[in-house]
Amino acid sequence: MQKNNDVLGTVNRGNPLESGLCSLCRADCHGKCETWLSSIRGRKLLYPRDFGAVTAGSGNTTHVGVSYNSLRIQGYNYGAQGMKNELSNSQDDCIFPNVSTECEFGNTIKTKCRMPLMTGALGSTFIAAKYWESFAIGAALVGIPIVVGENVVGVDKASVIENGRITAAPELDRRIGCYLRYHDGYGAIIVQVNVEDTRNGVAEYIIDKYGDKVVLELKWGQGAKDIGGEIQVKDIDYAAFLKNRGYIVDPDPTLPEVQDAYKHGAIRSFARHSRLGYTNLSSVDQVQEDFMESVQYLRKLGFNRISLKTGSYGMEALAMAIKFATDAKLDLLTVDGSGGGTGMSPWNMMETWGVPSILLHAKAYEYARLLANKGSKVVDIAFGGGLAREDHMFKALALGAPYVKLICMGRAIMIPGFLGSNIEGALHPERKNAVNGNWDALPDSFKEYGTSAQRIFAGYHDVQKKVGLDEMKNIPYGAIAIWTCADKLKAGLQQLMAGARKFSTTEIERTDIVSANRETEKETKIPFITDIQNESAYRILNS
Repeated sequence: MQKNNDVLGTVNRGNPLESGLCSLCRADCHGKCETWLSSIRGRKLLYPRDFGAVTAGSGNTTHVGVSYNSLRIQGYNYGAQGMKNELSNSQDDCIFPNVSTECEFGNTIKTKCRMPLMTGALGSTFIAAKYWESFAIGAALVGIPIVVGENVVGVDKASVIENGRITAAPELDRRIGCYLRYHDGYGAIIVQVNVEDTRNGVAEYIIDKYGDKVVLELKWGQGAKDIGGEIQVKDIDYAAFLKNRGYIVDPDPTLPEVQDAYKHGAIRSFARHSRLGYTNLSSVDQVQEDFMESVQYLRKLGFNRISLKTGSYGMEALAMAIKFATDAKLDLLTVDGSGGGTGMSPWNMMETWGVPSILLHAKAYEYARLLANKGSKVVDIAFGGGLAREDHMFKALALGAPYVKLICMGRAIMIPGFLGSNIEGALHPERKNAVNGNWDALPDSFKEYGTSAQRIFAGYHDVQKKVGLDEMKNIPYGAIAIWTCADKLKAGLQQLMAGARKFSTTEIERTDIVSANRETEKETKIPFITDIQNESAYRILNS
């Protein structure tokens, strides 16, 4: 990936990944990668900068290796599919703003979304807690699902656990309530549970307090790591609190030698780890039995919508996830490939473990199709893992069509929350601490964007129209930034879909993408770029 993109005027502070994001994304970053700049300029980032004074051409002519960047989107020069009933296939109606990006997922109860997009799991990491209002309000306004990740209750000092069961969970309540306040029927609040959450009775607490307003998600893993979730804490007393809560804390804060090392500054932080699941099971049949019992228990509690999150394990685990989720009639299965990650995952584990996203996603389609051919109603699927742009969305939807309904993005949706909070803190110093802003003043680069929220954010007035002038004072700038970035993703997706003559997300097919090299063709089963329609071309020439 390029570190600088002169056409868009973007630059990566750190090492750029396939997603276009830096490998290390800082909350205090002054910019300006494509996602960062999209968070204030919105759909302007779909086009080359300095219109009227430039011409621009693509340098992306070489595709090496197997990745989403080695898939290309196929365009067509006639036809139109998926127009809304009230519209015709006339040239006046077949325009990209008329492309519907709405979608839905679910087995019997359908959850509608305004875009085929959802957040990754934002759990007990402190950065998720600090910027939650921006994330949740932004997602609710856009109309997409947001996921409360694992361990939120367990790490909350104010939560109360009596006799092994939660009786008060103020941080979890804050997160759910923040989203539901602006939820208008599109999207969903999804709460994830792991081993510790299950032991603490998170599911029972949620169903008693929120009923069917919440989707419950079981967790098998994520693309960033193959062990339990981690966070770092700097205070030894808090580390001891977490150990007493039943977590694994490394190093052990209760040991005298560790306390002495901490006192002298040799140890400055502690890592809190979660437990692995299914460690007492040794066969596929045992895992299936345990999983089905868990789902049955949750349904008896009253959960009508249940999802599963799995990571980049091998092919056996992938097949288990798709088959078990299908048999259990779950509402969603998120398949998260290596390359994703929003938390404090061990770095070399992120670099070296698991199946890269495109390979995992290609096999997920293959296994889903096998079940469908046997007559199964395959579980709705979300693909995630290092996806950040509208072209990634289109390619992943096409690669997994018709089973994939949503694209899961982690850091790409968090970046606008950081940026908006920094802008709010710089423009309103009295709110800096409340919004966790990192800037004392706007960077010099902001002179071209303006010095007020109304001018900086291309989406400001759209948000104001949605919530009303009076309510606008309660909308954090991070949420406005998420709206603005999502608007760019939506418009870009609409344009790509219009070019493929698909005016509804349900019409996207695998034939809408092509492989740019033979290795990608072999691994994804997506035909090579000049092989697609080649027979039709010869028929035309020989007619």
